[in-house]
Amino acid sequence: MTGLVLLAAGASTRLGEPKQQLPYQGQTLLQRAVRAAVESVCVPVVVVVGANAPSLLPYLSDSQVHTVQNQHWEEGMASSVRCGLEYLLRKAPTLSACVFMVCDQPYTTATVLDALVQAQQEGKIVASAYSGVLGTPVLFHKRFFRVLLALQGQQGARKIVQQYQQEVIAIPFAKGAVDIDTAADYTALLAPEV
Repeated sequence: MTGLVLLAAGASTRLGEPKQQLPYQGQTLLQRAVRAAVESVCVPVVVVVGANAPSLLPYLSDSQVHTVQNQHWEEGMASSVRCGLEYLLRKAPTLSACVFMVCDQPYTTATVLDALVQAQQEGKIVASAYSGVLGTPVLFHKRFFRVLLALQGQQGARKIVQQYQQEVIAIPFAKGAVDIDTAADYTALLAPEV
């Protein structure tokens, strides 16, 4: 059984507005990410909100996800990883693995998430490979839960992927390189392909 944590607690400081609410192809980035998560084989799905929680909660009210508010989101990514995984394990203590995803990779789909789950092996990490890096979405076997729960500060799960590279199975996801951090990133996303 593989659960999923969608990290959506950041303040989008480089963008200047909540990236979770940016519209793309008729939905917000958050709604697209939630749809990918719930259409995947992952159960349960937990969404971690924080900085803009009051404005994001309406987008989550009628979806089939559990929502948890990270009161310590200002600490950085690690606090959201811990918050989401702790909540997930309360809901499903017998999980064998957990996928972490973010809402600012607009090309993440249920198919991408399911590929991670299908590739998993006992005791391994399955990471998305793009632009010469291993990143999100990423699946961790339960063996790594203790390490994830010990993350601090700005460290995200990528630190663990780097630390345990010999344990990583890489799944190509070229469009994973597209993430929305700045206004220029968003403008490029909306630009028609030629």
